Amino acid sequence: MRLAVLTFLITLGGLYGAVPEAIAGTKVLVTTRNYDIAGATGAALVEAMNSKGPKHGFMTRAIADTSYVVNWNLDVDRDAGVCRLRGADGTMELTYNFPRLASPPTPKLERRWRRFLAGVHAHEHHHGRIAEAMMRATAKSIAGLKLADNWFCTATHREARRRIDAVYAQYEAKQNAFDAREHRDGGHVDRLVNALIKN
Repeated sequence: MRLAVLTFLITLGGLYGAVPEAIAGTKVLVTTRNYDIAGATGAALVEAMNSKGPKHGFMTRAIADTSYVVNWNLDVDRDAGVCRLRGADGTMELTYNFPRLASPPTPKLERRWRRFLAGVHAHEHHHGRIAEAMMRATAKSIAGLKLADNWFCTATHREARRRIDAVYAQYEAKQNAFDAREHRDGGHVDRLVNALIKN
């Protein structure tokens, strides 16, 4: 018995025009959510997660997930026909969603549950660290951007978007590669589930 995936989601937020003052750096706002499950055995807990866990695609559910929404505010200044990015304010809303036991298990099951949940947390927090590294890499990729441009700095904003999208694609590939390693047969996720459901 195995759940589909522990996964991550990404939503690219808005990219806005000039703001009143120069802004630098990135900010990550973290929220942790839980969904309640119950069961007298490890197998029953896995079944509960399979029916109540966060949705992954149309038909499957995950044990847990990490989702994030990113927004960038750009401070662009135009002088003598050149548009310069004076600052970039990136905000990531990072959300973790984990299973939580609704009632106390037996001591034996509780020990297995705690080990299982620690492994799930480690997996999802690794996704979070990749996401935070993406924010830092994005800020670095657009730092110092300047182009000869029109009054609206259209090309400058377009180039910033291109660079942001390129970094996101690079880090989404890292997220997918991490999941591929974790979810392979006999991998970390299999071992977590098997340890939870053993007699």
